[in-house]
Amino acid sequence: MKSLRELYRIGKGPSSSHTIGPGRAAGIFAGKHPDAARFEVTLYGSLAATGKGHMTDVAILEVLEPIAPVEIVWKPGTFLEYHPNGMEFKAFDGQGRQSDSWTVYSVGGGALSDGITKELYSSGEVYEMNTLTEITEWCDDNGRSAWEYVDMREGPGIWDYLQEIWEAMKASVKRGLDTEGRLPGPLNLARKAATYYVKALGYQPNLRSRGLVFAYALAVSEENASGGTIVTAPTCGSCGVMPAVLYHLSTGHSFSDIKILHALATAGIIGNVVKQNASISGAEVGCQGEVGVACAMASAAACQLFGGSPSQIEYAAEMGLEHHLGMTCDPICGLVQIPCIERNAFAATRALDSDIYATFSDGKHRISFDHVVEVMKQTGKDIPSLYKETSAGGLALNYHHGGKK
Repeated sequence: MKSLRELYRIGKGPSSSHTIGPGRAAGIFAGKHPDAARFEVTLYGSLAATGKGHMTDVAILEVLEPIAPVEIVWKPGTFLEYHPNGMEFKAFDGQGRQSDSWTVYSVGGGALSDGITKELYSSGEVYEMNTLTEITEWCDDNGRSAWEYVDMREGPGIWDYLQEIWEAMKASVKRGLDTEGRLPGPLNLARKAATYYVKALGYQPNLRSRGLVFAYALAVSEENASGGTIVTAPTCGSCGVMPAVLYHLSTGHSFSDIKILHALATAGIIGNVVKQNASISGAEVGCQGEVGVACAMASAAACQLFGGSPSQIEYAAEMGLEHHLGMTCDPICGLVQIPCIERNAFAATRALDSDIYATFSDGKHRISFDHVVEVMKQTGKDIPSLYKETSAGGLALNYHHGGKK
């Protein structure tokens, strides 16, 4: 598995696969052709189907237009074999001759692949164990926690990086709570985080706690939908879950920063296992790979903070993912707003429920997290493409028949 630096990335929304990834690809191609007279970029499959709502063109144009004019070609009906998020960059000289072309795929979380190497420009293999079963057994055998495995494999520098991640998460919560008004796009959706926060403060402790978690998740997801700076955890579309849970536990239960960083490390292991063995791309496996994985990560983080054993932490993560199996990715108008923002809020509270359920147990259960990851991968293959970030089915289709939210 790769470094957690490849999982947690600080970047601008609304989509890690549709904005961060294409923006990175454009930057790489621009670096190779600083003297190009013209660029042509063809977007395929899911990348083209929801690219306008996800601001894919904006991410690419911001990088390439300062060099030369750019033509973007949209081919939503053409799916390249390797991955639904394919794109082809072409550079032309002053005589109109094509000087280079590059086909690349945005495979989730901002990562890129050329169709041969699973992830380009990565840190290489950092973790020798690639399943949660192996890591949990290592923890049990050595009397250690998952975050200690992270420390052993990544080295002490990882904690400074995770501190940056934590600061970025907190900042996104605070900005989202302080910002009101309309989200960009044709849905004319109003921001709700500030209102939920104020209302939550008026309730008794039990409901207040739940309302605050809603508010924090909404805050970050609304920042993401506005193109604001967030942390992929594991993606932009699911970026509200982890910050909501960790911010709530930090402010409401007085967990120290170092404990939060340890929880971030453990959650990162969960996300990494899925990324290694299945996918975190909504275009490839549906929203189960985004919000479902985020819920599993937050479930494990919360369980660790409350003193869960390695087996209880694994159980919490298993529940967080299992109960999102089959979730489709069907954003209305290609925007990361409906149903994405609400899904983040619900997944945050489900993560806390998974922690409680696992903590009540002795950690023993029949279905392992690794098995659920395998099932998620197969389920993702079985889900028709119109339910995988194309806005051609599900909620996205029904909305145009008069539905409103």
